[in-house]
Amino acid sequence: MKKIVVIGGFLLINQGVYAQEIVTITNNLISPFKISGYAETYYSVDLSRSANDRKSPLFVNHNRDNELAVNLAFLKTSYDTENIKANFALAVGTYMRANYKAEPGLLKNLYEGSVAVKLSKKNNLWFETGVFSSHLGFESAKGDDNWTLTRSIANENSPYFESGGRISHTSNDGKWFVSALVLSGWQRITPVDGNTLPSFGTQITYSPSSKMTLNSSTFIGTDTADRMRLMRYFHNFFGVFKLNNKLAATVGFDIGVEQKNKGSSAFNTWFNPTAILRYTPSANTAIAVRGEYYDDKSSVIVSSISPNGFKTWAFSANFDWRITKNFLWRIEARSLVSKDSIFTRQDGGTTNNNTFLTTALAISF
Repeated sequence: MKKIVVIGGFLLINQGVYAQEIVTITNNLISPFKISGYAETYYSVDLSRSANDRKSPLFVNHNRDNELAVNLAFLKTSYDTENIKANFALAVGTYMRANYKAEPGLLKNLYEGSVAVKLSKKNNLWFETGVFSSHLGFESAKGDDNWTLTRSIANENSPYFESGGRISHTSNDGKWFVSALVLSGWQRITPVDGNTLPSFGTQITYSPSSKMTLNSSTFIGTDTADRMRLMRYFHNFFGVFKLNNKLAATVGFDIGVEQKNKGSSAFNTWFNPTAILRYTPSANTAIAVRGEYYDDKSSVIVSSISPNGFKTWAFSANFDWRITKNFLWRIEARSLVSKDSIFTRQDGGTTNNNTFLTTALAISF
């Protein structure tokens, strides 16, 4: 008996077995593709009454004050097979405008664009090239991936994205992940004008059990042109620990050095420790508290004209409610206390503290 099958608007009339084979082949071609999306709106109030509608330049996420805004919204297409993976995502939002402002044209909206190829049939060895998430830090720009509503000072001032190529390997038991990277720079899609030196990175992640993950990542490179090249060396370490069924902790420590002058053996140093404790009383709710300190006395990463550079403590507490699988509502209080009066007020004066409240609604599909 013949079977009539409709595929993509075409009629196929054939023996049942052949028609079924065509359906199977077609489904296999289509099924690796997936379309997903994300959007996060937020409203933040600076209780210290900052000088304009933007918060401190410290922040690229949730950086608007007293204004309902979209932090990040993207549409993503993925292709995932046993041997090839690809991702492409375009995005808008205040995060994109703040963090991609150095990129030209349409690259300002390129959230992700990469292709990965499996290099070995026996081992989980991959090569990826394009624009992808940073190998540094334990947070991402996508809000609902993180334990806290706002990002830590450490992540706000280190790369969220990178471009270049990386080769990575995951052990058969899933406990070890190692990768080596060649990059266009310190959070750059296009290199700094006049810079011909690529940057390099490594990442080692060890997860001996589902209760513990340890990560060590490095960056070696420059964010300056050849004529004034300052070499930068950065190490990011963090550990994630599941203390029991409801309590978990993340502890991180970053340290970086950069040459004071081209060819110099003297370096400026910055460092910061971060700790987050998260309690999940139910499947749909979570509470997190965070403490951190950031010391950049020479203003390598955070610009400051104060006598002591940037030396700041920060504390936050937030509550999450996952309304449904696709909707997450959050609220957070956060306060920064600096050694010097570095935060500008609306009256033109300065203060050493900055406190703000933020609420956000994230939608994903």
